[in-house]
Amino acid sequence: MISLIPMQPEHASVVLEIYGHGIASGMATFETKVPDWQTFNLKYLPHSRIIAIAESEPVGWAALTPVSARECYNGVAEVSVYVHQQHQRKGIGRILLEALINISEQNGIWSLLSVIHEENRASIHLHEQCGFRYIGYRERIAQLDGVWRTTVMLEKRSKFVGQ
Repeated sequence: MISLIPMQPEHASVVLEIYGHGIASGMATFETKVPDWQTFNLKYLPHSRIIAIAESEPVGWAALTPVSARECYNGVAEVSVYVHQQHQRKGIGRILLEALINISEQNGIWSLLSVIHEENRASIHLHEQCGFRYIGYRERIAQLDGVWRTTVMLEKRSKFVGQ
């Protein structure tokens, strides 16, 4: 059974470890090194940060990043969902994403954006299952390890906030 709890500073080491797995996969981010907790903490909105727990161990996390510092975009955020490499394909990502959607709406977010490496078909499929729709792509937007990569953009608009 998976339980969800708010992400706290005491989770820093495991959150950063799981983030490191995503970096190492080459499928989750353009980042190439794990940041320190202070840098990580400043990146994400203070609300909408959750940890998935299985058998008393953190196995994944999800959080939101503001898409812009401009006030008019305060209700728009980018999704991050990471699952420990030993716990993938068990439905944890879906549990985290569904909870993150609900928490985001409770915090006034009306538009969620997810930018995913086009090769990460599992993540794209997960987002589609959770109501995200394809809105475009950015071809050869950046290099990772010297290879140009394309990202797919998906969006989920709230049916309750911003209407």
